[in-house]
Amino acid sequence: MSTDIKYLSPQANEVKKKKYCRFKKSGIKYIDYKDADYLLRFVNEQGKLLPRRLTGTSLKYQRKVAQAVKRARHLALMPYVADLLK
Repeated sequence: MSTDIKYLSPQANEVKKKKYCRFKKSGIKYIDYKDADYLLRFVNEQGKLLPRRLTGTSLKYQRKVAQAVKRARHLALMPYVADLLK
């Protein structure tokens, strides 16, 4: 019997990158709801808003992003629901 421990998949020794708020880093004060291409970064394939824990956005700017996406949807710049948005 060998004393080596075998794994089905290799062990993950990944170093997680520090999440940061891209709005604070860039100094963006206002999130434009008319820029639908930029807002698509904050929604998934179904059109749902991505949570803060995935995007790294701070609470203040996450609220502004949510409001901008809602306004863009209301003006039909972005879809409410999509099969494959991206």
